[in-house]
Amino acid sequence: MIHEIAQYLLNTIGSMGYLGIFFLMFLESTFFPFPSEIIMVPAGYLAFKGEMNLYIVVIVGIIGSVAGALFNYYLAMHFGRKFILKYGRYFFIKKETLDKLETFFFKHGELSTFNGRLIPGIRQLISLPAGLARMNIVKFSLYSALGAGIWVIVLVALGYLLGSNEALISEYLRSATVIALISVILITIFYVVRNRRRKEILED
Repeated sequence: MIHEIAQYLLNTIGSMGYLGIFFLMFLESTFFPFPSEIIMVPAGYLAFKGEMNLYIVVIVGIIGSVAGALFNYYLAMHFGRKFILKYGRYFFIKKETLDKLETFFFKHGELSTFNGRLIPGIRQLISLPAGLARMNIVKFSLYSALGAGIWVIVLVALGYLLGSNEALISEYLRSATVIALISVILITIFYVVRNRRRKEILED
């Protein structure tokens, strides 16, 4: 089944080209439960085969991801929490889910839009609390692009280096996810420590 889906995506991306990557990554960053690994890994493999440009694949993947994040951001900002809870249930967004996302956002601040892009399950929806909080759009776009960029590069590299070897891709993908989560923890600690030191210096 997984092989058939991967083959279908290879054919779809191959026929639609970079527009297909943009569209699928846009969807992946909105409400649709559409994992980015089944988009960017095949795209990396196509780059390995010489059918696509490696750098353009990465850039288009990031742009599509950020565009989807901005869609969620503006949706939350303009229509508010009640709208998300009313229609979000059709996309598996419950009140408890939104509460956890908002807690995560307010706990980690603006950095959460960067960290959130590296955490499975949060990646697609971290834009919602950012939109509700009306986070600065420039900072939101920058942090989203940085977080999405790291993940896109990892996935494209897996497809490029490992080709169509599904077993190896699955193994390294798990390792990459663990490394990403560890990176999130370390970056958050660094961010918190730096802010505390700044406050101490200002208070002195």
